[in-house]
Amino acid sequence: MSAHERVSATRRRLTKSLLALPVAGVVAAHADSLASEAARQDLPDPQEVLSVADFEALARAVLPPAHFGYLATGVDDDRTVSWNHEAFSLLEIRASRFVDVSRIDSGIRLLGAHWSSPVYLSAVSGERAFHPQAEAGVARAAASRSALMMLSSFASSSLEEVISARGAPVWQQLYPTDDWAVTASVVDRAQRAGCPVIAVTVDNLWGRFNETLQRAVRADSRVCTGCHPDNLHDPLRKAPLYRGLDLSRVQESSMPSAISWEFFDRLRAIVSVKLLVKGVVTGEDAAECLRRGADGVIVSNHGGRNEETLRSTIECLPEVVNACRGKIPVLLDGGIRRGTDVFKALALGATAVGIGRPQAWALAPYGQAGVEAVLDILARELRMIMRQAGTPTTSSITRAHVVARASGARFPMH
Repeated sequence: MSAHERVSATRRRLTKSLLALPVAGVVAAHADSLASEAARQDLPDPQEVLSVADFEALARAVLPPAHFGYLATGVDDDRTVSWNHEAFSLLEIRASRFVDVSRIDSGIRLLGAHWSSPVYLSAVSGERAFHPQAEAGVARAAASRSALMMLSSFASSSLEEVISARGAPVWQQLYPTDDWAVTASVVDRAQRAGCPVIAVTVDNLWGRFNETLQRAVRADSRVCTGCHPDNLHDPLRKAPLYRGLDLSRVQESSMPSAISWEFFDRLRAIVSVKLLVKGVVTGEDAAECLRRGADGVIVSNHGGRNEETLRSTIECLPEVVNACRGKIPVLLDGGIRRGTDVFKALALGATAVGIGRPQAWALAPYGQAGVEAVLDILARELRMIMRQAGTPTTSSITRAHVVARASGARFPMH
């Protein structure tokens, strides 16, 4: 029996026994969380999990259907979610021999800081839905692996708690609301907490319809108010980052549909630390971000959760890099599952790459130890392909090390 099958069987046995008890309606509200804890005890050691993708099945086994559906969902047919990873197969890596690769240095310099790996932990909302350790567990994993961490505005742990767990400042992702006073207060809070970077997200427009999530919710027999007693559909009013602020005038709590370049200028004026723009997928937008004073851009489509454009982030990367002309760093997230994916992104000009779903897949069954295991797998795989490509340092990885397949004409190599 596989690990996934063992965990599923444990969940079914415990849930069935709990529901057979008296006062079943009360017990049912807690049955799934208890089943998840029992299921976690039947898992293999996280260091025995072979690949990043293997964590997805383990997360599905321990999570309630609606929670896994929230993590897995895209828009419409979820094709952009899938294509984010599949598009990496349009690139081949050119192996090179007769290079001294006895020492591999996968470190990078980013915005004046040195990191031991180009892989960072990107912003993921509400991670307490996946494991009780929540973002604090992710932060401790980041600390143990000296990894960069970006905290979501809609994190279920407070910024101060996460910084304490990390033992160092983290980057703060920002969802700008349609109430400027709230946005300015969040910026001030992050800066006073010592965050060296604020990454404003510009791709989370309201109006998305996540079919996979809706199907999962309908398949979930739990009473949702057991987990979400208040403001079920409003992450802003649950997020600790916004606690204590006057939210009475907020109508669009993630990204104002009326956002404009004038809004960016206004934000740039109050952000005294580094300001990144997350969600840039075209050269035109990247060039304007550069002109208006952004300190970097992140090529991201929110993991395919907000749009069904069928443009993967790795396909968007070259035009964004070209538009930035080497003046500001370009980061990428979306679809990273292998060390070879990291290598390909670096070859096309990314300085660093973020992981979102993989950290949550690993957090769900294992907490901190799972996130550490995912970082270890990607680090190991990256070092292996760097040796094969004859690139002893990340700075030696160039576009010459990848070639587009015939079907990959959207990857300009020059």
